[in-house]
Amino acid sequence: MRTRLAIKIHSILERYFPERRVFLRSDTDTRFIRLRSSTQLFAFAGVASIVAWSIIATSILVMDSIGSGNFREQAKRDQRTYETRLNALSSERDKRAEEAIAAQERFSFALEQISLMQSELLASEIRRRELETGIEVIQSTLRRTMAERETARHEAEQLALSINTDGDTGSVTGPQDGSDATLDFLTAALADAAEERDTTIANAQDALLHADEMTTQLRLLQDQNDQIFSQLEDAMAISVEPLDKMFRAAGLNTGTLLDAVRRGYSGQGGPLMPLSFSTRGEEPSVDAERANRILGRMDELNLYRIAAQKAPFALPVKNAFRYTSGYGMRWGRMHQGTDFAAPQGTPIYSTADGVVTHAGWLSGYGRLIKIKHAFGIETRYAHLSQIRVKVGQRVSRGDRIGDMGNSGRSTGTHLHYEVRVGDKSVNPMIYIKAANNVF
Repeated sequence: MRTRLAIKIHSILERYFPERRVFLRSDTDTRFIRLRSSTQLFAFAGVASIVAWSIIATSILVMDSIGSGNFREQAKRDQRTYETRLNALSSERDKRAEEAIAAQERFSFALEQISLMQSELLASEIRRRELETGIEVIQSTLRRTMAERETARHEAEQLALSINTDGDTGSVTGPQDGSDATLDFLTAALADAAEERDTTIANAQDALLHADEMTTQLRLLQDQNDQIFSQLEDAMAISVEPLDKMFRAAGLNTGTLLDAVRRGYSGQGGPLMPLSFSTRGEEPSVDAERANRILGRMDELNLYRIAAQKAPFALPVKNAFRYTSGYGMRWGRMHQGTDFAAPQGTPIYSTADGVVTHAGWLSGYGRLIKIKHAFGIETRYAHLSQIRVKVGQRVSRGDRIGDMGNSGRSTGTHLHYEVRVGDKSVNPMIYIKAANNVF
């Protein structure tokens, strides 16, 4: 059976690879090499294998070269797109920073104008009270003068009536010289009374004219007060409403927030006391009530200003930087902060007033700073190269607390910045974006 199979295989090979002989001739001898069918088959298979391997290797090299070229082109395109996006983000950040600076300047200017207007308002109110007092004095003098004039006129009429009565009845007692002396006295008294009457009338007319002038001045002063009140009310609306929107955009309850600031007032300024222009227990005037409303808004503005210092609305990096990773899911894990990339040693600043509760190494955070702020807010600054504060130290917004680095579980130099409310992480950009149009 095996012999038949071998014979059959040999016959098939003889058909495709017949036996061949290769003759090698020399001057003295002739030799030959016999190439069997199996030898030819092995040689053909070896050559075919080498050719196939060469074709496959060449194809792989060509495909790899083409793929590498496409990958490099795609990488270059991605890099250009990334650089374009970074430049756009940098331009947007610079623009927002300029807008924030301009808004800060407008806010400071508005506060200065409010202070000046408040001083003018108080001065105007004092002038108004002085004018009212002057008018009351003039009116009192006028009434007294008119009463004296009426008294003098009544006495003159009585004297004239007495003289006429005595002349008609002829009941003149005493000598004629006495009558003449009495007549002269009465004539002088009448002349004095008439002169006093004329003086009183002139004084009364002057007093009325002066009262009219003071009434006009009072009316002008009232118009000026109305204008100052309107400007103050507009300034308060412009100043308070953006702050209120900022806190609401950050998810903070403004009523609770202001109550907390009012309870823990830190002595920066102080609540503005309402105005009181009456010492007789009277109800305050319309202007006084209006002024008290403005003072209430100014007090609210001051509380907002203090609260803004205590909440993390500022950026932790003031130098040029780029955002490298935002808040949310990343590589299947929750990224609980925002990453800012900049050169090694870039200054890191506190984003709000607070107290340092941690300043040292912590697991994957590397060199970490924790700051406790008001309203149950905490901020974290991770992967630092250097820490510049100590535990228990009180810091203000804008104080330098450390330098950017690459410590801990980090793939490059950057700042990992977190905001936590009640030990629960929130997106830091909520606070940063909320303050874009204010600071």
